Amino acid sequence: MTSVGELIAPRRLGRDFRWLLSSSWTSNLGDGIALAASPLLIASLTSSPLLVAAGAMMQFLPWLLFGLFAGSLADRVDRRRLVMVANASRAVVVSVVVVFLATGHITVWVVLATAFLYGTAEVFADTAGSTLLPMLVTPRDLGIGNARLQAGFLVSNQLAGPPVGAFLFALGSFWPFLVQIVAVGLAVVLVSRIARTSIPEQDAAGAADAHPIREGLRWLRTNAPVRSLVLIILVFNVTWAAPWSILVLYATEHLRMGAVGFGALTTASALGGLVGTLVFGRLERRLRFSTLMRICLTLEVLMHLGFALTTSPLVAFAIMFGFGLYAFVWGSISTTVRQRLVPLGLQGRIASVNMVGIFAGLVIGQLLGGVIAQTWGLTAPWWFAFAGSAVTLALMWHTIAHITAAPVALGYADQAAERAEG
Repeated sequence: MTSVGELIAPRRLGRDFRWLLSSSWTSNLGDGIALAASPLLIASLTSSPLLVAAGAMMQFLPWLLFGLFAGSLADRVDRRRLVMVANASRAVVVSVVVVFLATGHITVWVVLATAFLYGTAEVFADTAGSTLLPMLVTPRDLGIGNARLQAGFLVSNQLAGPPVGAFLFALGSFWPFLVQIVAVGLAVVLVSRIARTSIPEQDAAGAADAHPIREGLRWLRTNAPVRSLVLIILVFNVTWAAPWSILVLYATEHLRMGAVGFGALTTASALGGLVGTLVFGRLERRLRFSTLMRICLTLEVLMHLGFALTTSPLVAFAIMFGFGLYAFVWGSISTTVRQRLVPLGLQGRIASVNMVGIFAGLVIGQLLGGVIAQTWGLTAPWWFAFAGSAVTLALMWHTIAHITAAPVALGYADQAAERAEG
C-alpha cells in the first residue's frame, strides 16, 4: 500500500523537493493566518473604508513596484538563500507589529506601513521560491510538483489559515501574529535544508548582463509561446477581477446570501481546488496539456455566463466549486508549461513578469468592475467577463497548441544527469 508521504511527495521527486514542499506549506499557513487577522486588526483600528481597502492594496502594490527587480535579483544570486533572507525579513516585520501591539502603541498607519514592507519581502520570497522547483525535479515531474505546492496553498492559506487566524485574534490581537512569526521562521529552517545549487555557467553569464531586466523582457518579446501564455494570463485576470471586485455585493444583494453565504462561496472554491489536487495526476497522464488548458479556459467563460444568469445561491455554490477545481488545474498547468519553456537562468525574470502581469490585470479588472457595476448593475461585470474571456479564448484557441508543443528548455536536473553520465 502506498504511504501518505509517497502520495503527497513521491520519492522520485527527491528529498530536496520534500524540504521545499514542507517549507512552502508552513509559510502558507502563516500567510493564511494573516489573511484573516490583518483585516480584522485594521478594522479594529479604523472605520474608514479607504484605509481598510488600502490594507488590501498592499497585497499587490509591491509586485507592481518591485516585481521585475525581484526577478532580476533571483537570476543573479543563490535563490535558496534569497528565499531564506526574504522570509526572515517577513518574520522581522511581523515582530515589529507584535511589539507595537504588546506596548499598546499600534495605529492603522503602523499596520499599513508594515503590511507594505511585508508585501515587499513576499515579492522576493515568492519570486525566488518559484525558481527552485525546476532546479530540483525533471521537466516531466514539474506538473505533479506544482500541483503539490498549490495543494499546500489551498489547504494552508485558503482553508486552515483564515479560521485559525480569526480564532487567535479573538483570543488576543497579537496571538495570530506570534504564530505567523513561528510559521515563517520554521519555513526558513526547512528551506535551508535544501542542498545548495548554483546557476549553470552559461546562464550565469547571461544573468550578469548590464541590463538583466531588459534582457529578460527581450527574451520574452522574441519567444512567442511564453509571450502568448503571459498575455493569456494577463487578459483573463482582467476579466476575472472585474466581477470578483464586487463579489461581496453580488452575493449579499443580488443572491441575498448574507455575509455567511459570501464566506461559504469562497470555501466552496477552495473545496473544489482540493478535488483538483486529487484528480490532477490522472488528468495529466490521460490528457494533453493543450486540451486541459482549453477545457479550463472554456469553463471560465461558462462560469462568468452562469453567474450573469443565475439568481440561485445553490447554483452559485456549484459554479464556485467548479471554479476552484479547474482554476487549480489551470494554475498547475500554466506554471508547469512556463517553467518547462524558460531557460533556468531566466526563470526569475520571466516569473516576475508573469506576476506583474497578474497583478496589473487584477488592478485593471477591479477598476473596470467597479465602474461597470456602478453604471449598469451588479450582473454587468459578469457579462463583461463572459464576453472578454470568450473573445480572448477564440483568438488564442489555436495558439494554445503551439504553446504546449514548444521545445522544453534544459533543466538543472537534466544537466546534473548529463554530468553524471559524462
